[in-house]
Amino acid sequence: MTVNDLRKVLKQNIREYGMYIALFIIMAIFTATTDGVFISSRNITNLMNQTGYIAVLAVGMTLVIIIRHIDLSVGFLAGFLGAIAAIAMVSWGLNVYLTLSLTLALGILAGIATAFLVAQMGIPSFVATLAGWLIYRGALLLVTRKTGTIIIDNAFFNAIGNDYVPDLLGKLPILPEVHKLTLLLGLLTVIWFNISAVKTRRSKQAYNFEVVPMDMFVLKQLFVSAILLCITWILAGYNGLSWTLIIVLVVVGIYHFVASQTVLGRHIYAVGGNPEAAELSGISVKKITYVVFASMGLLSALSGILFASRLQSATTTAGTLFELDAIAAAYIGGVSAAGGVGKIASSLIGALVYMSLTNGMNLMQIDMSLQYIVRGAVLAIAVIFDVTTRRGGK
Repeated sequence: MTVNDLRKVLKQNIREYGMYIALFIIMAIFTATTDGVFISSRNITNLMNQTGYIAVLAVGMTLVIIIRHIDLSVGFLAGFLGAIAAIAMVSWGLNVYLTLSLTLALGILAGIATAFLVAQMGIPSFVATLAGWLIYRGALLLVTRKTGTIIIDNAFFNAIGNDYVPDLLGKLPILPEVHKLTLLLGLLTVIWFNISAVKTRRSKQAYNFEVVPMDMFVLKQLFVSAILLCITWILAGYNGLSWTLIIVLVVVGIYHFVASQTVLGRHIYAVGGNPEAAELSGISVKKITYVVFASMGLLSALSGILFASRLQSATTTAGTLFELDAIAAAYIGGVSAAGGVGKIASSLIGALVYMSLTNGMNLMQIDMSLQYIVRGAVLAIAVIFDVTTRRGGK
C-alpha cells in the first residue's frame, strides 16, 4: 500500500481509528514530559482505577446519546447512591451483599423515573435530567448533613475499589517479579480481539459490505494489539489487574454484546437513527427509552459504588462533574451528537483518553484552571470532529 492509499483509508475510517491514535499520542507526550513517570506501572494502575467510575458512566451515556437524549443527573445520582450504600452499612447495619443489591435496584428505579418524564410526559431529557441533577444534589447534602463524610470500614466493599486479583500463577518460577495471571489474561484478550475482528470482517464480506484493505486491517490489528500488550505488561509489573478494572471490562463486554449482537441493540440504534421510522416499523420507542435510562441508572449506581469504595467513604461532594466527564468520554469515543452512531468499546477508549489527559496534567503540575480549558477544548474538538466526519460521509 502506498502512502496515498494509506492516507485515503485513514481518512475513510478516521472515526474508528482516531481515538486509538489520540490515546497513543497522549501517552507518548506525557511519557516524554514526565520522564517516564506517566507510563510507570504504579501510575498506569492508578489511571485504570481512576477511569473506572467514569468509564461505566460513559458506557451508559453512549446508549443515551445514541437514542438522541442526554442525562445530566448521573453524577449526583452516583454520589447520592454511594452515600446510601455507606449509610446502609454503617447506620442501618445491612450486610454488604444486600447493600450492593439495594443500591443497584435504587439506581434502576431512578432511571425508570427519568424515563417516565421523558417517554410518557414528553419532557425534554435535558430539562428532566437537570431537575434530577438538582434533586440528587440536594438529596446527597440531606443524607450527609448530620455526619458529613461517612467512613466505610467494610473490607469487602472497600476491596472493590482498592484491591487486586490474586496471582494464581504466582508460584511458577518464570518472571518472578511479574503478575503472571495478568499477562495470561492480557494475552487471551488480544487473541480474542483478533479472532473477533477476523470473524466480523468475514461476516461483512459475506454480505458484500465494504471492508478496509487487508494490509490496512492487519496494520490496525497489530497497532491495537501492541497497545493492549504494552498496557498488560505495565499492569503486570505492579499489582496486576484491579477488581475495578475487571468490573469495567465485564460491563463493557456485556454492553458490547447487547448493543452489537442482540435484537435490543439493533432496536436502540434504529431508534437513534430515526425514531419515527423505528416506530412505524413496530419498535416501541417508549420501551427503548425506558430500557436505556434504566440501564443508565444502574450504571450510575455502580459508578457510585466504585467511587465510594475507592475513597472508602461517602462525601458531600461525591459525583461533582461526573456527568460532564462521562459525556465528554462518550463523545471522544465517537458517539454522534445526531444519534444512531457509537460503539460501547469505544466509550472505554474515550474514557481512557479523557482521564489520561487529567492524569498527565496532574503529574506535570499544570494549574487546574488550565486543565479545565484543555479538557473543554478536547470536548469541543471531539464534537467538531463528529460534525465534519458526518458531513464528509454525506
